[in-house]
Amino acid sequence: MLSIFDPIRGIDFVSLLIKLLTAFAFGTVIGLERSYRNKPAGFRTHILVVLGGTIAALTGIYLYVGLQLPTDVSRIAAGVVTGLGFIGAGTIVVTKKSKVKGLTTAAGLWTSGLIGLAVGSGFFEGAILGTAMIILVETYLESLREKIRVAPEFAIALSYYRRNDLDEVLRYCKDNDIAITNLKVTGTRNDKAAMYSALLTLKTQGGKEMQDEAVTAINSMAGIISAELI
Repeated sequence: MLSIFDPIRGIDFVSLLIKLLTAFAFGTVIGLERSYRNKPAGFRTHILVVLGGTIAALTGIYLYVGLQLPTDVSRIAAGVVTGLGFIGAGTIVVTKKSKVKGLTTAAGLWTSGLIGLAVGSGFFEGAILGTAMIILVETYLESLREKIRVAPEFAIALSYYRRNDLDEVLRYCKDNDIAITNLKVTGTRNDKAAMYSALLTLKTQGGKEMQDEAVTAINSMAGIISAELI
């Protein structure tokens, strides 16, 4: 550990003030990036989360060292980690297109709370490096993510006679590394027999050629009335 931080690792008033100010600064740095990108949790939320983690760690240390009570310091930290999960869950939403958004913000909030625990415990080295890596992930790696090639989604409108016929389609997708991102099944009836319809949203790395191949293979299955790209 760096000896430069040794004088402020304790729980005296000056150390407490420095730790809280450090937590405030780290929360501001992390939160400003989220606010700049118009994310659900801005800099005020991140500041409060980091400060909360810091205060929790300081309280545990004070009870054990200052008041010499038989307190398990790690239990307070564990409670903070659990509580952060509920806060982060509030930033996760599922759009109408069944896409999940807010996971990065939720993970950032959870990690920010751990930064606060590190600061409150006097683990400044870990808090500084952790904050720097959070900023790296949320800023510079964002541009890298946009450059990663993502498999395009496509939808197939499916009609079939029996419920079990859909199982064959799902098995084909699994065997050919075609990811099923959404599935809606409806049952309809015509004058002659029961007929079911389904809308499958799929994803594959094969491009248009693989999509056409999948439609052809599904159309050739027994019990399938029609399968069309939409």
